[in-house]
Formats: sequence, structure tokens, C-alpha cells
Amino acid sequence: MNTRRETIIPIDPPRAEGRLAPANNPGVLPLLGRRLLLARLATMRDGELVIEEWNGQRHRFGRRTPRLDVSVTLQVDHPQLYADTAFGGTVGAGEAYIRGLWRCDDLTGLVRLFVANRHMMNDVDSQWSLLSRPLLKAFHFLNRNSRQGSARNISAHYDLGNELYSLMLDPTMAYSCGIFGEGANTLEAASLAKFDAVCRKLDLKPGDRVVEIGTGWGGLAIHAAKNYGCHVTTTTISSEQHAYTREKIAQLGLGDRITLLLEDYRDLKGRFDKAMSIEMIEAVGADYLDTYLRKCSSLLEPHGAMLLQAITIQDQFYEQARKSVDFIQRFIFPGSFIPSVECIARSLTRATDLKIFHLEDIGPHYARTLREWRLNFFAQLP
Repeated sequence: MNTRRETIIPIDPPRAEGRLAPANNPGVLPLLGRRLLLARLATMRDGELVIEEWNGQRHRFGRRTPRLDVSVTLQVDHPQLYADTAFGGTVGAGEAYIRGLWRCDDLTGLVRLFVANRHMMNDVDSQWSLLSRPLLKAFHFLNRNSRQGSARNISAHYDLGNELYSLMLDPTMAYSCGIFGEGANTLEAASLAKFDAVCRKLDLKPGDRVVEIGTGWGGLAIHAAKNYGCHVTTTTISSEQHAYTREKIAQLGLGDRITLLLEDYRDLKGRFDKAMSIEMIEAVGADYLDTYLRKCSSLLEPHGAMLLQAITIQDQFYEQARKSVDFIQRFIFPGSFIPSVECIARSLTRATDLKIFHLEDIGPHYARTLREWRLNFFAQLP
């Protein structure tokens, strides 16, 4: 076994210049937040969390169990963390991490711990963060995915620079879940295996006219055109992705098989035999889900087929998530949302004549994909 691939590299946020100095008298809100948060952590059922505070105090919550044999140590460098978390929820905790108010020896383990004890964090987000919720919702509303909003949101994430993304992605530049397995033990192999799975499920063949909504960096369109002989029309609204893919298509001499557009999906025209959209639905926004799926349906010939790959949330948590704003929506993917399988099915019924005839869960492969991206990124740093 390659031990490098089993290593989890801890992240220590940079100590921000001018950060608040630890104080013996931190103020009313940090003290109140501390009391609320520590009381809630006392209900931890699975896994162990050790909190080491700036003043030398140490707290231990939960215990290792067969369900979660994990122990995580969290170092609180400033009591303001408690106020930020108690009154800002998980978004506040994330902001506090960025500001250097706390550290952790295993961020992955911490996330696993809080997922296993979801009841604790639900209260933090739903009951305590009353003051921050309206502001977060206002931010999210301003990021809604109208044509103008989508262009702004996509640019904010994907136009950070192709060089940045190349640090963590494999040579295919696939920015979606791969499929690992026999013969696919590297990130690149897993990406290619996923591309092949998409093409096979759609039964692509020479002469097929295929539309792809969400080009990414062109990996799937190039794979389909090169290996299956079809013609792919693919669109993105990221100028960086468009420039990268245009150059790649020219290098490979695939200009006669791939039509690359810099166009909002709502403006697509024509009819196609097949359609594919890989992890683009998350950028659509809940309010535009019907619009998106209706457009997909309108682009297909009467007996056409579509493959949709989506990151989904469990059905029972969808409504709560839809009404809230999380750290990723606030800082990473503005305007994004995570649908559930049920909400996609309802939208298909409402807005289209499409029906689901095959469903596959590749979620477990995403943990490995994310880990590989992280390892790649740190391996490239000086």
C-alpha cells in the first residue's frame, strides 16, 4: 500500500497579524457562547473530542465507539471562537478558523465527528445563530442564479486561475467525483473510468450529437469525442475554463468534433441525441431547478437520453439545508445548493416529460477523490 495516500495532512491556519490577544477577561459574549457550546458538546455520543483552551484548561467530550473510533484534539487560541460559533453557527466557526482562532490535529476527523453527532450541530445552526441568519440569507439572496448572478458566481469560483486548479486536479482536469476500482487506482485513472462510465451509460456511438451543460476543463467532452466518435457541443460561462478548453481542443485537433460555447445554459438551442451534465446542477440554485431541467429536456430529441451527475443531500435533510446558508455557500461556491434525489425527481415531474430509469450512487468514491485532490495540492506547494 502506498502510505502517502493514507496520510492526512493537518492544516494549521496562518496566525493572522493583529489577531485578538488571549485575555483572562474575554467579555460577555465569548463567556456565554462558551457555556452554551460546551453544554451542547456534552451530548456527544460517538467519537471523542478534546478541547485545549488558550488558558490551559482541557475538556474531553464523548468517547471512541465502534460506530466512530476517532479522537480529535481542537486547540482554542482565542475565546472569541465561542461567540463566533454560538451566535454564528457553523459559518461562524469556519470564519473563526480562517481568522486563526482555533486549530485542529485532524480536520477530516473533526468533520466525521460532527456528522456522526449531527444533533449537536443542528441546534447550533438552527437555534442559536438567530442574529447571523438574516444576514447570511441576505448574502445568499444577492447571489441567486439569474443570468447575471450565475456569471458572477461562476467567475468567483472557477476563474481563480487554471494554474491554481492544476495544482490539485489530475491531467484530465476533472473537477468531479472519480470512480476508483480495479485498474483505476490513481486519480487520473478514476477520472477516466468515470468518463467511460458516462459514455457507456449514454451508449454513445459515432454520429451521436451530444450536448454537455457545464464544460469544466473539457475532459469529458474531449474523451467522448476522441474515443466514441460523437460530436459534442459543450458550454461554460467561465472564461478561464473556456480559454483552457479551447486551447486543449486545438492541440488535440478535435475542432471538427467539439463545439465549445461561452454561453448560459438557458440560451442553448438545437436538438441533440444525448445530453450530459456533470456536477453542474449544484450551481443552478434551488429557485432555478425547474428552469434547468426544463431546458435539458427541450434540448433532447424525442427518444434522447441524459446523464446527470449530482452531489446530493439525504432527502430528509434537504428542506432544512435549503432554508439555511452554510460555509461553502458563503465562502466557496456562492449561489450554490445541494439537491436531494427526491427534489430532482419532483422537478423532473413538474417541469419535463423525462423519467429516471437508472440511478447509481458513487458517493463513497468522493471521499477518495477529495483526499487525492488535497494530497496533490500540498505536494505541489513549495
